[in-house]
Amino acid sequence: MKYIGYHRTSTKEQKLDRGINEIVNFCKTHNIILYKNKVYTDQHTGKDFDRIRYTLVKEELLEPGDVLIVTELDRLGRDKAKILEELKYFKENHIQVMILEIPTTLMDFSNLDNNMAQMLMETINNMLIEMYAALAQAEMEKREKRQREGIEAMKRRGEWEKYGRPRKMNLRRFKREYERVKRGEIRPFQLRDELGLATSTFYHYKKQIEEEKKK
Repeated sequence: MKYIGYHRTSTKEQKLDRGINEIVNFCKTHNIILYKNKVYTDQHTGKDFDRIRYTLVKEELLEPGDVLIVTELDRLGRDKAKILEELKYFKENHIQVMILEIPTTLMDFSNLDNNMAQMLMETINNMLIEMYAALAQAEMEKREKRQREGIEAMKRRGEWEKYGRPRKMNLRRFKREYERVKRGEIRPFQLRDELGLATSTFYHYKKQIEEEKKK
């Protein structure tokens, strides 16, 4: 079993010391030896998980039965839906996540037999997943509510026609633009975004082109 500490700040202006010290002091108090006596750190936005040291910790260092220690889940990331996916990954790979701000995650399983340790680890991981699933759902509903309110406000101001609807074009122009995809100059989703088309509209045009070829 390895204990691996990880801490992240969003910018280089934010200091890493506080989080590192929290993890180190916790481990000293509980007689835990950190892997390589260090805390792995990133100074990177929490919007995604494409970070050098986090990727190293997750994909190369952590193994089934190991423990990841963080000060709080926000140090993993900011997007609750993405954090939920990370928690599911750790559960599926039998990795315990200790979160210093959540005392129920701080149980030490090292003195228990494997069956009991695994059962308790799964219970705690399930609790975290259920909690974050609820938070992610609430966040998504809030975002959708704000989007609906924004659209309604734009309609009341008479701006929806200008901003809210996908732009249309004639099929001839679409065929000309789509030749770039066929030549490999651009990916379909890139052309869709460039033309400002909804996904359904884009593939409707594409289907029309394909049907014309069959005639």
